[in-house]
Amino acid sequence: MSDQEFFTVNHSMAINIEPLSDDFTLPSYPEFEAEIPLPFIVASEFSQLEQLNDSAHAELRKGEFKQLVTLLDTQNAKLNLLLTFMLSQQDDASHRFQTTAFGASQFTFRSSNSLNEGHLVRAKLFLEQPAAAIYCYGRVANCQVDDNQFLITVKYERLREVDQDLLIKAALMQQQKLLRQRSLNRDK
Repeated sequence: MSDQEFFTVNHSMAINIEPLSDDFTLPSYPEFEAEIPLPFIVASEFSQLEQLNDSAHAELRKGEFKQLVTLLDTQNAKLNLLLTFMLSQQDDASHRFQTTAFGASQFTFRSSNSLNEGHLVRAKLFLEQPAAAIYCYGRVANCQVDDNQFLITVKYERLREVDQDLLIKAALMQQQKLLRQRSLNRDK
């Protein structure tokens, strides 16, 4: 992976972290893509369809096709429900954590156990907006004690470009929510 830096946003999201053995070797990029579980591939495809749906929505609203818009919304809600169920099957409670921050180059989470800098992990990130899940590998970049827990930062080592784009979009959406809330709080 390139060492590009993207902004991170403070946000709690469900993740699975599986620390790997010290002798684990990262798979090549083609091997990595081949091992990604099918639900993660489907989630990525759904997310791309969601973008097309948003564009079609905007065009249809201009033409007063209210019933067609309602039909699209209903079908989209059904697909998102199915996607959420499918992805919930990939969430392993024994490896579940919550992020404190995430972005397209790294994420941070709290743990009661430390991980050494440089340690490799397999990660699953479950995004809410857009609804998607990401399967990747990362390397611990920092581990520090914070409030009797460890605050661990992981930089991505194997991440598909399409998933990096999803992370950028998700971080931007969280940032927009934060800015809107800030603006509302100022107006009060």
